[in-house]
Amino acid sequence: MGRSIFSLTGKVAIVTGASRGLGQAIAVALAEAGADLFITARSEASLVETRTKIVDRGRKCHVGAQDVRDLTSIATTVARCREVFGRIDILVNNAGFENVSPSVDVDETLWDAIVDTNLKGAFFWSQAVARALSEQGEGGSIVNLCSLTSYVGIPTAVPYTSSKSGLLGMTRALASEWATAGIRVNAIAPGYFRTAMTDDFYQDANWQDRMISKIPQRRFGKDDDIGGAVVFLCSEASAYVTGHCIPVDGGFLASI
Repeated sequence: MGRSIFSLTGKVAIVTGASRGLGQAIAVALAEAGADLFITARSEASLVETRTKIVDRGRKCHVGAQDVRDLTSIATTVARCREVFGRIDILVNNAGFENVSPSVDVDETLWDAIVDTNLKGAFFWSQAVARALSEQGEGGSIVNLCSLTSYVGIPTAVPYTSSKSGLLGMTRALASEWATAGIRVNAIAPGYFRTAMTDDFYQDANWQDRMISKIPQRRFGKDDDIGGAVVFLCSEASAYVTGHCIPVDGGFLASI
């Protein structure tokens, strides 16, 4: 039998914000599909667990401390990945930041911290990787982590909603611009997953009941639910798919 169109064997993927939660689950799923990984987070120490999971699956993994708001360090990390692996094929812009606050209380510091992480950082990471992919001349895949807030408004989350709505628009625009270079740009929009960033919400049993009632599958997402969509968008199985966002939300957006 031939190689699966979902296989990522021989591919090199960068995943930002890979130390925990969805970023870790995505990195592990890519490794299980055959990719070697360069993973980043703000500290190398936080990446030990993810790296171990990847290596345990027989894949190579290098780590790097990197703040997605630091444009100089983005260029340095891309160069380091190419030095280590000789190429880049995949970028997953997963690093994100959220802080809920009444809109009248949002100051410039909070706005910049959220928007610079979720939108500005994703753009300049995409730009740096697109330059590398263009030099390689073989195309590649970029996957952005959007959100349900890319589609619907959430009270007290205006900076986050703005950043994720912008990320969806950016996904479509870059896909249109870079398609002739063989670079596909897509996104996924995770629904309600319990992660370190969102755990405060899940401490409220009443909130959980309200949210579950809005999800047709009547459950929250699990880490294992996220990897399949990302592997699909990074593999030959989605060779004719670009500029789209796949909600991974148990049917939430389909039913509101």
